[in-house]
Amino acid sequence: MVKSDALQVHLKSLHSAAALKPLYVFSGDEPLLMMEAMDQLRATAKTMGFTEREVLLQERGFDWSALLSSGQTMSLFGDKRWVELRIPTGKPGRDGADALKQFAAQIESQDIGQDGPDTIVCIILPKLDGKTKTSGWFIALDEAGMAIQLDSLDRTQLPQWIAGRLKKQGQEVESGPNGHRALSFISEQVEGNLIAAHQEIQKLGLLHPSGVLTEEQIRSAILKVARYNVFELTEAMLAGDLPRLNRMLDGLKGEGEPLVLILWSVTEELRILSKLKVASDAGESLQQLMRANRIWGNKERLYPMALKRVQPLKLRRAIQLAAGLDRQAKGLYAAELPANPWDGLRLVGNLLR
Repeated sequence: MVKSDALQVHLKSLHSAAALKPLYVFSGDEPLLMMEAMDQLRATAKTMGFTEREVLLQERGFDWSALLSSGQTMSLFGDKRWVELRIPTGKPGRDGADALKQFAAQIESQDIGQDGPDTIVCIILPKLDGKTKTSGWFIALDEAGMAIQLDSLDRTQLPQWIAGRLKKQGQEVESGPNGHRALSFISEQVEGNLIAAHQEIQKLGLLHPSGVLTEEQIRSAILKVARYNVFELTEAMLAGDLPRLNRMLDGLKGEGEPLVLILWSVTEELRILSKLKVASDAGESLQQLMRANRIWGNKERLYPMALKRVQPLKLRRAIQLAAGLDRQAKGLYAAELPANPWDGLRLVGNLLR
């Protein structure tokens, strides 16, 4: 399975239909990046004669024979065909798994001539977990074609991504601190919502000519379209990023996210942080402790930072405060707490700065 940069290299090498593969598999959970990558490939294929398009959606009662026959059925008009199979859950089931393995074997047994394949099949999946990546059906697809994993952008990558998008439409931010503030401002407004970010950047292209955009122009044009989730909230808490934590709390509250769910997530992170603190102080390996507690991704970097930064007394106080807020959110009395539990969550974040 390759990343998006390998796909870009592949696309640049496509000088004829012979270089196209009969099967492509896309996996990711960021709709904009998935859509753009597929559009790039399909536009290239279209210039090489793949003008007939068919879309299949795997749902209850889906007939897998439609996929098996897709590479064998000739076009009514003699055009080359582009077939998309969308598997929204990423779980094809037993029958689907068998059909996908059979389809992969069918692809590998094809005798593709110098003119390349007559049909390109593109399978679209959500972001896959480790177990699915090692399943027989996925390995078979990966070996028969080209599987591309499109990772979501980390928040730290967002300013550079925005700058790149502006450059493509002939615009850029000011140099120096003003430009950094402008990119940070856009990032804060669009975080977690790349489709809206794309639209806001396009809007800047419509409102202003090519060249340098001032911070004032950007602030007056960009709307707040950020979307947050509880997982990102706990990342901000572990990072000690209080301004971002406060923005997220405002956003989650405005979106109607259940307070009890947020409190449970925050309390769970505090509990694990306390557990790691005690065990690491006793000489146990922090890396082994994190693996045992299923700490992956960004949090694998954030937990050691939090353990070094947060004082044990403040951590205990944060756990006590979170427990009180949980009682308060459930309608029980909790002394010495803010009247609004959302404000109490800000105090928890402040203790972990």
